Amino acid sequence: MEKAKKAEVVEDLNQVFSKAGSVVVAHYSGMTVAQMSDLRSRMNAAGASFRVAKNRLAVRALKGTPVEGIAHLFKGPTGIAISDDPIAASKVAVAYSKDNDKLVILGGAMGAMALDANGVKALASLPSLDELRGKIVGLLVAPATKIAGIVQAPAGQLARVIGAYSKKEAA
Repeated sequence: MEKAKKAEVVEDLNQVFSKAGSVVVAHYSGMTVAQMSDLRSRMNAAGASFRVAKNRLAVRALKGTPVEGIAHLFKGPTGIAISDDPIAASKVAVAYSKDNDKLVILGGAMGAMALDANGVKALASLPSLDELRGKIVGLLVAPATKIAGIVQAPAGQLARVIGAYSKKEAA
């Protein structure tokens, strides 16, 4: 690879690492092209991406970024899963590694915090941002529906009592 091309790759990776919400580093040795394509499509569907870069260039790109503490993970055939959402990349990577034993998660980072393989798996078990938003909306809406039911209940009971008296008098 030419020196200018290497510098461009390092600059691009540096920007990606600087903006990433989470980074997952994994070995992908033995995976076929079809399996890699499947992994990349799953990542894209979740709002994440999976890249393969030379380890030396990736380690250079990590310098000066919040995730530079994971430089020791870049040994052997490593792939990088990156997402803005702190959970998306780890969720897809862990789910795919359960289906395909050739993808081995080494570790990663969330923000400036470096994670080992177990940390990435724990992060993947957390609910996603959309799931959390749904739960919060559900919690906010539930009291309003209960209040509406309580307010309507006495009026409904009163209407039923008056209806019963009117039927009794009519008979």
